[in-house]
Amino acid sequence: MSAAVTLELVFSRPETTLSVTRGAARLMMDMGYAPLLEVCLPNGRRADVMAIGPKGDIVICEVKSGVDDYRVDRKWHEYGPFCDAFYFAVAPEFPKEILPEEPGLIVADGFGGAVLRDAPSSPLAPARRKALTIAFARLGAWRAMRD
Repeated sequence: MSAAVTLELVFSRPETTLSVTRGAARLMMDMGYAPLLEVCLPNGRRADVMAIGPKGDIVICEVKSGVDDYRVDRKWHEYGPFCDAFYFAVAPEFPKEILPEEPGLIVADGFGGAVLRDAPSSPLAPARRKALTIAFARLGAWRAMRD
């Protein structure tokens, strides 16, 4: 059995996605950000992790559970207009060399994560930042009341 097949058996996609998402969110909290998971954006896309920093900056992390997930999903460019910084978040065993160099890169597991490459900053327009911040706050409040 090849190493790739063995890895796929050991790290099933849903478990890997959950683990990387949890670790990326914990990393965001460690960095002073307030994260929400699975946030719908105005363009119809869904951010795996969206977080707001203490100064109002917005970060999006796109979780990739494996090589196939990355190769079939080419929508990551559509997140940029809705954040100040964009990161890919992957598991430690993910082959990082296949990822593009322009986004930031986070490696995460269920316990936390680390930034391997900072995301370039692309500040949002003030009106868009305000609209996203209000939508983010309302979503967080709705989720808090639902639980």
